[in-house]
Formats: sequence, C-alpha cells, structure tokens
Amino acid sequence: MKRDIFAIDSTTLKLSLDCIDWARHRRRKAAAKTHMRLNVGTMLPAFAVVEDAAHHDSKRADALCEGLKDGDVLLADRAYVDLGFLHGLSRRGVFFVLREKENMVFETLEKRCHKDPRILADETVLMSRKGSAEKYPEALRRITAVVEVDGRDIQMTFITNSFDWSPRTVAELYKARWAIEIFFKELKQTLQLADFVGYNERAVRWQVWIGLLAHLLLRFLKHVSKWGLSFSRLVGTVRSAVWMKIDLLETLLLYGTAGGPKRPVIIEKQLYFQGFERFSSRPVG
Repeated sequence: MKRDIFAIDSTTLKLSLDCIDWARHRRRKAAAKTHMRLNVGTMLPAFAVVEDAAHHDSKRADALCEGLKDGDVLLADRAYVDLGFLHGLSRRGVFFVLREKENMVFETLEKRCHKDPRILADETVLMSRKGSAEKYPEALRRITAVVEVDGRDIQMTFITNSFDWSPRTVAELYKARWAIEIFFKELKQTLQLADFVGYNERAVRWQVWIGLLAHLLLRFLKHVSKWGLSFSRLVGTVRSAVWMKIDLLETLLLYGTAGGPKRPVIIEKQLYFQGFERFSSRPVG
C-alpha cells in the first residue's frame, strides 16, 4: 500500500513497589507504561508517552495520533475503540482498522458480497445506541474473518471506515498490527528495560527514553551496514565490540567473512621482579 501505516499500543514495565511508590498500579503492584505509535513499514517508533500505568490506553489515543495526516492508516486493538476518537480520525481523512468491542450494538444496513472462504461476513453497519450514534453518526464497515494466529485459525471481527479495500486486505492489515507486539518484545530483550537504576519518576522515564534512542541508533547501524541477520545478533555484536578500538561499521560490514577486522593486540609491559628473570612480552586477547 502506498500509504504510511501506523500501529498504536502500550507495554507495561513492572517496577518494585517497595522503592517506587509513585507508580502504584494496584494494591501490591507498581508499574510504568509506555504508549507508542510505531511505523509498521520501517519498524521505527514515531511517538511515545512514558508515564505510570494508572491510565487506560484509550486516554492517550489522541496524543499518539495527533501527528497522523490525511491518507494514513491506523491499526489498533479493541482497547482503543472510542467512537468519538475514531470519528475524529475519519473527519481528518485517516483510515483505521480495529477489532470490534464485544458490547457494540449496531444496525446492519447492507451485506456486501464476497467470494473469499475465510471471510465470514462483510457488512455496512450504523451505531444504534443513542450515545454511540452521537459519537459516530456515520456508517462503519464490519468484517468477520478467520485469521491464523500461532498456527491456529481464530475468528475475529474488525471495524474500519474504508469501503474500498477488499475484506482480505482489512484482515491482513490488522495482522500487521502485531508488529508492535514484536517491537516491544525486542525492545525489552535487547535493551534490558526490566532493570532500572533509578527510583524516581524522572529516572525511570529517562531510562526508557535512552533505551529508545539506543534502539534508533542500532536500527540506523543495521540500515547503513545492510545487516541481513537477526536484530538480536546485531545487538550482541555491537555490545561485544563497543569498547574496542575498531571501526564498528566496518566490523558489521565484514561480519561473517574471512576478511573481518582483527582484534587489537595489546603488549604487556616488561615486568621485573626481584629474584625472577625478565618476563617476555606476549600478546593478550
């Protein structure tokens, strides 16, 4: 698709309630939350909000999507189904694909024809509850499809404001939303955001922001070096070589080849001990 596709979601960072009482999440738990808008095409974060975990995801939806422009596509889970928020996106020309909430009440206006066996329903609907109809007075498209998740077929229902895409395209777009789940997992595994060195709110926020900046630098290295292996191997290579006096970019370019850069040789100083002979110099490492 010749459009910018974004996914929004949040991830929770568990904290210790004994020393971080400002982030009390439940009675005996503390947590911080990172709300993020991810560019699915580049796998780069576009906007983030770091705060305590007391707020619901939908409360930060407007801030996350403020930078979306006409023609962009937004992918989100059912936690962001706020009809007022979605109507605002539609008025700005932003397309969206979200999972349907279970308590949504609607009136079916049209049943659209389709030939895909994995598409169970393709309907044009209108919100029937008074409050819902006031928040979103226009028609929506409701698609029920069979989607493969972890090797299993699961029935899912989506809502969108696009009436031109095929129902299979809508299902595939929502499947692309899982890229943000992979991003959060990758972020926590490679940048160690589970252990925090500071206890106050500012220290936790700064550590998350530093992790995001480090991730952007690593992604840039992957791009300029044309790294073809996994991102975790790239992180491991950079982590092992960052304190050595070698060209890091050259190391990534020649990784796995016979002409890779050699480890620098450090010569020990000649040591003299009383009663012992002079030690010969030898390379270390």
